[in-house]
Amino acid sequence: MSTVSTSRPVLGCIADDFTGATDLANMLVRAGMRTVQTIGVPQAGEEASAADADAIVVALKSRTMPAAEAVQQSLDALRWLRARGCTRFFFKYCSTFDSTDAGNIGPVAEALMAELGTDFTLACPAFPENGRTVYRGHLFVGDVLLNASGMERHPLTPMRDPNLVSVLARQSLGKVGLLRYDAVMDGVQACRDQAAQLRRAGVKLAIADAISNDDLIVLGEAFADLPLLTGGSGLALGLPAQYRRAGLIIEQGNAAHLPRVDDAAVVLSGSCSRATNAQVAHWRASRPAFQIDPLALAQGKPVVEEALDFVRRHAGQPVLVYATSAPEHVALVQEALGVARAGKLVEDALGCIARALHADGVRRFVVAGGETSGAVVQALAVRALRIGPQIDPGVPWTATIGNEPVALALKSGNFGTVDFFEKALAQLAHAMTEAMA
Repeated sequence: MSTVSTSRPVLGCIADDFTGATDLANMLVRAGMRTVQTIGVPQAGEEASAADADAIVVALKSRTMPAAEAVQQSLDALRWLRARGCTRFFFKYCSTFDSTDAGNIGPVAEALMAELGTDFTLACPAFPENGRTVYRGHLFVGDVLLNASGMERHPLTPMRDPNLVSVLARQSLGKVGLLRYDAVMDGVQACRDQAAQLRRAGVKLAIADAISNDDLIVLGEAFADLPLLTGGSGLALGLPAQYRRAGLIIEQGNAAHLPRVDDAAVVLSGSCSRATNAQVAHWRASRPAFQIDPLALAQGKPVVEEALDFVRRHAGQPVLVYATSAPEHVALVQEALGVARAGKLVEDALGCIARALHADGVRRFVVAGGETSGAVVQALAVRALRIGPQIDPGVPWTATIGNEPVALALKSGNFGTVDFFEKALAQLAHAMTEAMA
C-alpha cells in the first residue's frame, strides 16, 4: 500500500568505491527502502537528488587513496548526510575487506566515530550470498581463507592475512576486538551483552562473526540503534525492518522502480579479478569483443579510436571492450609501467570510450570493476542514481536521475555469475519490453 512519502532520509551511507555503493543500495532496495546513490558529495544546487528517498548512499572513490584524503572525503560526506536529516550512518567497504596496513578502513571508521561522538561500532564484511563469511574473526571466500582466494594477488590491495582482527588492529589507533559467533548464534541479547563486555574492555571496533543471512539479521536487530555501523552490504540486510519497527520509515510501493531507458548497449570491463576473467571469456566465446592493451596506450597508439571504430562497426549488437587479463599479464604490465600508471591509463581510456559512445547514443552500460565504474560515471558526469532491480547478488541496475536517463549496471570485479554480462542486458531488455506493454 502506498503512503505519503517521508520528507527526510533516515540512513546515510558512505561507500569507499562506486560498485560497493550500488551493492549496498541494492541490499536496501531489496528490503524496501527507496534509495538514491550520489556520485561523490553533492555540490550546492544538487540537493534535489536526495529527495524522495529513505536512504542515501554517497559513492566515493576513496578505497586506495592516501588515508588522510580518504578520511577528509568521508567526513565531508558524513556532514552532508547529517545536513540532509540522516540520523543513522553506515560506512561501506568491500566484502573482501580490501585495504592495506595503512588503511583505509580503520582510519575512516575512527574518524567517523569521533565526528559522531560514539565510542563503539562493528566491522563486519560478511556477505554469505556471495560466499563471504566471517568465523572466529577470519574471513572466508567460499571454502577458502581470504589469503588463498586470489585476493592475495590483488594489484592494489593484496590481502594476505585472513585474520580481520589483526588486519584492522594494524590500521587503527583504538583497540580492536571480536564479537564471537557464540554470541551471534545465541541471539540479539547475547550480542548486546558481549558488545557491552567489549566496550568495558576498551574495544572501539569489533569484528563481528557471521556465516549466514540469519546472523546478519540478528546483528541488524541488535545494533540498528548505533549511530554508525561499518561493513559489507550484507550487514545492512536487517536494518530496514528495524527502522520500520521503530517508525523511522514506512512502505512506499515498489522501491526498485526505474524509468524506461532505450537505445544501444555496451559492456566495459577493467577488472582483472578471477570472476571477471571468467565472465570475459564466456562473452568472447560467442560475442564481439575488443581488448585494451595498457602497453599500447603507454606508447601513444590510437587504442581508444580503434575501440570506438570496432564498436561502431558492430552497431546493432552489444560489444565488450575490456582490459581484463590474467594475473601474470597484469604483473608484467605493472612491472613495465608501475601500478598507478597502468591503472590510470586503463581507467582514462575506458572513460573516454564511455563518453564517446554516449555521444553516439548509447544509453545502457554494463561496467565491471570498482575503479572502472568510477572512471565511467565520472566520464559521463553522472551525479546521482536511482537504484533498481537486482541482476545478481550485490549488483542492481541503476538509472541516472534527470532528463534522458542512462541505465548503468556497476559490477564489483568479484561479483556475478559467469554469464553476468549477457544476463544483465537480457534483464534490462525484458524490463523495457514489459514497460511498453
